[in-house]
Amino acid sequence: MALSERGVQIRIRIYGFLFILAFLTIAGRAYYLQVVQAPDLQQRADQQRQRVVKLAPQRGSIFDRNGDPLAVSLAAESLFADPKQVKNPKAVAKRLKEILKVSEKELTRLLSAPKRFVWLQRKLDPDVAKQVRALKIDGLQFVTERKRYYPQTSTAAHVLGFIGLDPKGLEGLELEYDRQLQGESGRLVSLRDARGRGLSSADQLVQGGVAGHNLFLTLDRSLQYVAEKELARVVRETGAVGGTVVMLEPASGRVLAMASQPDYNPNLAGQSPAGNRRNRAVCDMYEPGSTFKTFLMAGVLEEGLVRPGQKIYCENGRYSVGGKTIRDHVKFQQLTLQEVLKFSSNIGSAKLGKALEREKFYSYIRDFGFGEKSGLDLPGEVSGMLREPSNWFEIDLAAISFGQGLSVTPIQMASAIAAIANGGLLMEPYLVERITDAEGQQIQKRLPQVRRRVISEKTAQQVRDMMISVTEPGGTGTRAAVPGYQIAGKTGTAQKVDTVTGGYSLDKHVSSFVGFVPAENPAIVIAVTVDEPKGKDYGGLVAAPVFARIAGQTLSHLNILPKGTVVALTPEQLAEEPLPDLAALLPDVESSNGLRMPNFFGMSYRQVLQLMEKKKLNLKLSGSGQAVKQYPEPGKVIEYGKQAWIRFGA
Repeated sequence: MALSERGVQIRIRIYGFLFILAFLTIAGRAYYLQVVQAPDLQQRADQQRQRVVKLAPQRGSIFDRNGDPLAVSLAAESLFADPKQVKNPKAVAKRLKEILKVSEKELTRLLSAPKRFVWLQRKLDPDVAKQVRALKIDGLQFVTERKRYYPQTSTAAHVLGFIGLDPKGLEGLELEYDRQLQGESGRLVSLRDARGRGLSSADQLVQGGVAGHNLFLTLDRSLQYVAEKELARVVRETGAVGGTVVMLEPASGRVLAMASQPDYNPNLAGQSPAGNRRNRAVCDMYEPGSTFKTFLMAGVLEEGLVRPGQKIYCENGRYSVGGKTIRDHVKFQQLTLQEVLKFSSNIGSAKLGKALEREKFYSYIRDFGFGEKSGLDLPGEVSGMLREPSNWFEIDLAAISFGQGLSVTPIQMASAIAAIANGGLLMEPYLVERITDAEGQQIQKRLPQVRRRVISEKTAQQVRDMMISVTEPGGTGTRAAVPGYQIAGKTGTAQKVDTVTGGYSLDKHVSSFVGFVPAENPAIVIAVTVDEPKGKDYGGLVAAPVFARIAGQTLSHLNILPKGTVVALTPEQLAEEPLPDLAALLPDVESSNGLRMPNFFGMSYRQVLQLMEKKKLNLKLSGSGQAVKQYPEPGKVIEYGKQAWIRFGA
C-alpha cells in the first residue's frame, strides 16, 4: 500500500514537471513571437493586408535673384485602376481613349491585367481629370501627386532643364542639383481583405513625403527675358541657325542671364528636338576670331614687349607666314597697339603673337580660362580645344593670335573678358546663390570665388582703354554704342570649319561681340554669338547691335545712370545717406576685439572684393553698383562672431 502511494506521488511530480515544462515552452514561444519577432511579423502582416505604391516626391522650387518662381511643383491628380473591379475593360477603354489620348488596345490591356493596381495616366491636366470623374466608372480612382511646372515657359529653359516622370532631373540645374531638389517620396496605402480584394476608397491614404530644397539663382528673370528676346530677334532676322548670349556681373562671376537659340518649352520638353534643348552657351565650341585679340594684347602689355604708342608695320595688307599669306581687310601700314585692336588687324596681331612667343602666349591663354572648364554649376560643359604649344607651327601661332586654330565656349569668353573688366581677376561663374529647405531656412550660401589673378590692374586698365576705342568712330564695333555710356568691347567674325573639305568654309561664319559697360566702372559683361547668319556676317554688323539693345535695357533695369547724370535727392533721401566718420581716417589695424571696418562708401564691387582680400575680411555683400551702406560704420571694430555687411546700389 505504501509502495502504491509512493508511485502515485512520483507520477504526480512527473506530470507536474511536464506541465510546467510545457507551460514554460509555450510562454517562451509566445514571448518570442510577441516581443522578439513582433516588428518583423507586424511588417509581414501589413504587407499582406496593405498595398503600397510609391508616389512622385515633391521637388523643391527654383527662384530667380528677386524671388520670382522659375520652376515649381503643383498638385496634380493621377489616375489608377483596380482591374478586378472593372466589369467591362473593353467598354471602359473605349470611353477613356479620347479623353486620355491613349490607344484603346493599350487601355484594354491595362484594365485586363491580373493585378489589383495599374497606373492609367499620371499627373493629369485638371480638365482631363474632371472629364474622367464625370464618367463615374467603378474601379477607377485618383491620387494627388506633384507635377513640375515652369511658369515662365521657355524663359531660362536651357539653364533650368527639365525632369522625367520619375521625377529625376534630366538637363540643366534640374540635373546638376537633382539630389538637393529631390524630396522624399510619399506612399499610397490601401487596405486589402484576406483574399487580397481592395476595400473602399475611404481606406486609402497618402503617407510620408518631404519636399525638396529650394534654389535661389543669380539669374534675373527680366534680364533673361531681354537677352532671349533680342537673341531670338537677330536669329530670325539674319536666318541664323542659332546663337547665344551670356551676361555676367564681372566683379563676382554671377550669371545674370544665359540665353540660347533655338529654345524650347520645358513643360513640353518631350515634344522638342534634342538640338533645341542643348545649352549652346556651355556645350558648343566655336573659333573666337578677332575677339581673341584682346587677350593677346593683355599678354603683350603684361610682358612689356610693346609700348601702347609703339608703331607696328602691317605690311600694306599682305603678310607671308610659314608659306601662308595673311591678309587684312584694309591695306594698313603703321598702326599703334591700340589701332591694331581698334581696326582689327590680323597682320599686326600675328606680329605681336610672334613677339610674345608660343610658350608665353599659351600660358596667358590658359590663365584666362581657355582650354579648361569654367567651373559653372551646370552639366555638359566642355573645355574647348587648345593644343599644346609644342604642336604649334609658325602659321598656328599667327592664326591663334587672331582667334583661329582653337575653340572656346561662350561662357569661357564671357568669363575671360570679365577678368579684364574687374582689374585682372578671373572669377568662377556661378548660377545658384543659395539653397534653402522647405521651411525657408538657409542651408547653403555661395560666395564669389577668385580663381586666379591673370594680369595686373594696370594692364587691365590699358586693355580696357583699347577696347573703348573699338566702339568709337572708326572702330569695328561702333554699332555696340549705347548713348550716354562708354562701351568697351571687341568684334569677331570667324570662319567655320567645313566638315567635308576639312578647311574653312567660305560662306559659314560665327559673328560675335563681347564687351562690358560702363567701361569706367564695369557692371555687366555681355558676350553675343550668332551662328551662321545669312548675308552680312561681320560681328560689328550682326552681333554688336544685339549687345547695344541688351545693354541699354539692362542698364535701365539696374538703374545705372549715364556718366555725368545729376540726381536730385529729397531731404528724406539725404537723411538716409551715411555721413563721414572721423574714425574712418584711422588705419585699419587689428584691435583687441577684431579688425576695424574700412570705409567702403562709393567703391565698386570689384574694389570692395580686392580690399576684402587684402584685409582678410569676410563680409556679406548684396546688391550691385556702388557701396551705399555698410555695417559696422567706417572705423568701428568688427566684433568676432557678429555679421558685417555691405549693400550696393545705383
